[in-house]
Amino acid sequence: MMDKKFMSSVWSAAPTPYTENWEIDTDSIKRLAEHHYNMGVRGVFIGGTSGEGPFLPDTKRIELAKATVAANNGRIATSFQITDNSAERMIENIGKLVDTGIDMVVIAPPFFSLNLTQDYIYDMYAKVIEASPLPVGIYHRPGNPKIEAATIAKLAELPKVLTLKDSVCTAEDSECLIAARDAVRSHKDFYAYYGNEFDCITPALKGYDGMMVGGGCFNARMVKTIFEMAKDGKVEEAQALQERLNNLMYDTFGGKNISCWLAGQKQLLVELGIFTTNKCIINYKLTPECAAKLKEAMQREKEFLVD
Repeated sequence: MMDKKFMSSVWSAAPTPYTENWEIDTDSIKRLAEHHYNMGVRGVFIGGTSGEGPFLPDTKRIELAKATVAANNGRIATSFQITDNSAERMIENIGKLVDTGIDMVVIAPPFFSLNLTQDYIYDMYAKVIEASPLPVGIYHRPGNPKIEAATIAKLAELPKVLTLKDSVCTAEDSECLIAARDAVRSHKDFYAYYGNEFDCITPALKGYDGMMVGGGCFNARMVKTIFEMAKDGKVEEAQALQERLNNLMYDTFGGKNISCWLAGQKQLLVELGIFTTNKCIINYKLTPECAAKLKEAMQREKEFLVD
C-alpha cells in the first residue's frame, strides 16, 4: 500500500507538456515536479482530463508515466488514469503501465457505454480492481454515465481502493461518501479528496482529507492554505483567500465561461518558466485577452505562484 506521507491535503491533476513538435516535454515534466514539491504537493494524478491522457497513444502515455515517476523521484506519488470502455480494456491499460513505476491507477466513468445499470458498473469496476496489482483511486465525476454515490461507497469497501476524487460535489453525495470513508477506515486506509477548487472551504468543513484539483499545477499553494485555514476554523480568512483564488482562476481560464481553460493554464506555466509551450490536444486556444489577464493575475498573486 502507498506510504501515508503522500496523502497530504492537496494533489495535482496535472497537465501534460508538449514540445513544439508535439513530443512529450520531459524537461518540463522535471521542472513541474520541482514546482509541485515546492508548493506542498505530494501526489499527482496524470493522464486524466487535464492531462489529456485519453487522447494520447499508448507510447506517449507510457513515456509520460515514466518521465513523471523519474522526476517525482519518490518524493511525490504518481497515479495514472486507466479509464476505458470495458473492464478488459482497463485491465489491459494497467498492464501497459504497471512497469513504469506508477504508484496507483485511477478509474473514472467509461467514455462510451450503453445500457448501464449501477450493478453493471459496480461489477465492471470491481473486476478491474481485483485484477490490478496496484492500489486504485476512484474518480467520481459528473456526466454520462452517472455513477451513484452509493455505488462509489460500495466500491470503497474493496481492499485495493485507496482514494476517491469527488468532482460531483453535491451535498447529498458528500454525505454518502464521507460516511463511507469513515466506515471503511475501521479496517483499511481510504482517503476522500474534493475536486472543485472554486470551493476549498466546504470540503474542509465536511471532513474531506484534502483537494485533488486540475489547477493544482499552479494553485496548489493557495488551495492548500485555504483548505487548512478552514479546517482550523479560520473560515473568514479562508473565504477572503478563496475569493482571490477564484479571480486568479477566472483570469487564467478565460473568464467565467472557462473559454481558454487548458491553454491558459499551460501558458501560466510557460510564464513561470516551467512549460515551453501551451499546446493542447484538446481544442483550447489562448486568446490575447486571456494572455493579458493571466499576466495581471500572476503579478497580483506572485507570493503564491512563484517558488
